[in-house]
Amino acid sequence: MSELKQRRHFHATARVAAPPRSANRLHTALRHQHSVREDEPGHALEASRAVVSRMWRNFANRLRLTDAAGIAVAVTSAYLLRFDSDAAAPAGDGFEARYVVVSVLLLGGWLAVLEIFHTRDRRTLGVGGAEYKRVIQATLKLFGALAIAMVFVRFDALRGYFAVALPLGIVLLTGSRWLWRKWLNRKRSEGRYLSRVIVIGDRADVEYIISQFEKNPSAGYEISGVGLPTLDQSMELRPPWYRIPVVSTLADVSKAVELARADAVVVAGHVPGGSTYIRELGWNLEATGTELVLASSLTNVAGPRIHFRPVDGLPLVHVELPQYFGGKHVLKRVIDIAVAALALVALSPLMLVVALIVKRDSPGPVLFRQQRAGKNGAPFQMLKFRSMVETAEADLDALRELNEGCGPLFKIRNDPRISRCGRWMRKYSLDELPQLWNVLTGEMSLVGPRPPLPSEVERYERFTSRRLLIKPGITGLWQVNGRSTLPWEESIRLDLYYVENWSLTGDLIIMWRTFRAIRTSTGAY
Repeated sequence: MSELKQRRHFHATARVAAPPRSANRLHTALRHQHSVREDEPGHALEASRAVVSRMWRNFANRLRLTDAAGIAVAVTSAYLLRFDSDAAAPAGDGFEARYVVVSVLLLGGWLAVLEIFHTRDRRTLGVGGAEYKRVIQATLKLFGALAIAMVFVRFDALRGYFAVALPLGIVLLTGSRWLWRKWLNRKRSEGRYLSRVIVIGDRADVEYIISQFEKNPSAGYEISGVGLPTLDQSMELRPPWYRIPVVSTLADVSKAVELARADAVVVAGHVPGGSTYIRELGWNLEATGTELVLASSLTNVAGPRIHFRPVDGLPLVHVELPQYFGGKHVLKRVIDIAVAALALVALSPLMLVVALIVKRDSPGPVLFRQQRAGKNGAPFQMLKFRSMVETAEADLDALRELNEGCGPLFKIRNDPRISRCGRWMRKYSLDELPQLWNVLTGEMSLVGPRPPLPSEVERYERFTSRRLLIKPGITGLWQVNGRSTLPWEESIRLDLYYVENWSLTGDLIIMWRTFRAIRTSTGAY
């Protein structure tokens, strides 16, 4: 049977619910980018992968070129700005020759460690922090070896490399990788550089994985098929995933991998047969070269809290429990005080101008004080520049039926209570500047969960109150992932994730993303 007939047979035998409307582009069954012609005979799977492999090799070579350029700039800068006392020595003493040799060796060694640490692994490109982490680790270990060499080889000029080449190289390498990541994500949104995957598991787990892939297109996954081992006549995927071909047996999965030219099979959650099913699935995939990926049931747990501990072939996963006190929290408080104090001083002229505008725009106080729930539910007065008319609280009941928010939140996109200056203040979050005083007094933090109203806290469900385990923040994951456009359930999930997984590095990333969100006015109203 020709490949084209096989593919038609696969579509005909797969369980696909009749679509009442067009399906989501991401989930159109068996889309094939950069593949061989469907009617070509022979090893179509290998040929298709050869095309994809060549595409990724070309991308890796581009990374190598920009890495080499960045390292060359860093090393050359260290050479030109050398700091040792012999910099003015005559060339005849061999100083210049030694410096050139060291520069060339450092350039080659730097490129080599980037290869050794797999900094261009396609599985880390475009998403997550593993790519940047590997680049920085490779660089630091190279310079660690260089520091050890300085102990045995007296060449003081090496200090210039630590002072110039090391920091400049890290900045240039991570900066160029960031630019390439933006380019790669744009290409992925156009349907290129995607990994075709088949997802296997219980229907609910499969639909959750598909929804996560859809919300994170930068991950680079394209759903080519679904395997439901418990498939029966009443089982089908819900919209908008009704066009995805569904198979059940291991033989069907293996055939689907071949016909869909899948790059990976993702096992989502529990499958009948457990480890035996997964082991047999791995055996079936060996000949195809398809990756086997296990989706962990440990959702909303950050990587640093997860540790693997193998015991005689049994892979145990150790999950660290979240800590709500200790040295990290003390350091977070020190940073809050320092940044809030400096920001209040630096932004005081701007805050004065905003205060005058609010006063002249509409009658009422400049500052709006509202009781919010802080750490452990302790009430405090949160400060904001008043962005609504003075009678906003009294007018609330008349607008209840227009509520566009989910859960206990009240949101209207074009709230008539907002004053003229209030709209542009909210657009750029200028109304929240007085909360720096709340941070300075210890009632809030720079980064944290959204500060809830006491009325919200009264309606919290079983686990939602965990948001109150740490101080609320001026910004947080909710602020950089949609702000006012986020559904209630998603904002709760993001806040709980932050509470249990926060880190100082994560806070810096959130603050950086906050500036970007404010600049683009994303989700503000």
